[in-house]
Amino acid sequence: MKTPKRLTTLVEEGLVDEVLGQLMSGKEATVYIVRCGEHIRCAKVYKDANQRSFRKATSYQEGRKVKNSRQARAMEKGSRYGRQMQEEVWQNAEVDALYRLAAAGVRVPQPYICFDGVLLMDLVVDAEGGAAPRLNDVALSEELALEYHAMLVKEVVKMLCAGIIHGDLSEYNILVDENGPVIIDLPQAIDASANSTAAEMLERDVNNLRTYFSAFAPSLKDSQYGKEIWALYEGGLLTPEQILTGHVVLDESLADVDAVLLQIEEAIKEDEIRRMCQ
Repeated sequence: MKTPKRLTTLVEEGLVDEVLGQLMSGKEATVYIVRCGEHIRCAKVYKDANQRSFRKATSYQEGRKVKNSRQARAMEKGSRYGRQMQEEVWQNAEVDALYRLAAAGVRVPQPYICFDGVLLMDLVVDAEGGAAPRLNDVALSEELALEYHAMLVKEVVKMLCAGIIHGDLSEYNILVDENGPVIIDLPQAIDASANSTAAEMLERDVNNLRTYFSAFAPSLKDSQYGKEIWALYEGGLLTPEQILTGHVVLDESLADVDAVLLQIEEAIKEDEIRRMCQ
């Protein structure tokens, strides 16, 4: 096919030898199948901010690091330079997340380079060597749904142990190769320790999995893996090998109101004594 304009620079730089075809076009990017020497890979071309249909970018950008204070101020003001920096941060977020997750053993495509707004990474393939299907295009039995759900919950745990939450996980952001699910599309990934909405996003990701798989395996319908995972993470107890139950025991013990009131009263008295001594 004719080389798309956004891929011309990569061809000129020798990073891509040939564009074989378009694989897909989503809300954030268009993905092409390319040949790099003897290897078949994919090139993810990010869309400009005004073309993306992803509307909640602000909450995802919280906690993301920039190189210096000038860039941070420019991004806050929304200047032309600031918008350019926001685009770089948005694109680099996926590259950074992929490298960190691949190193942590999470099933994600192996990244190679992000150049001129294009991410080169492994093409996820099926058993026949063709492009792997999305999860929503795979026929599931109850047994396979339970197996894939368990696999993905483990991947979510490994991601969180690496400090990352996907932020938009669903059956549309998961491919299935011959060994099972592979998680893709991570430009909106967040830092679990630096984003105030981390707990909410993790639970939403896990609940999306529950909603999808429970249509094939009804036993998952009342599971609470999201709450369980976050509670373990918050308590410093989460490990990649964590055995989960899918249930959360709520603390139903009554608060000792009298003890709380006594502490308040003592604090007030201490404050009064300090004032008298001044």
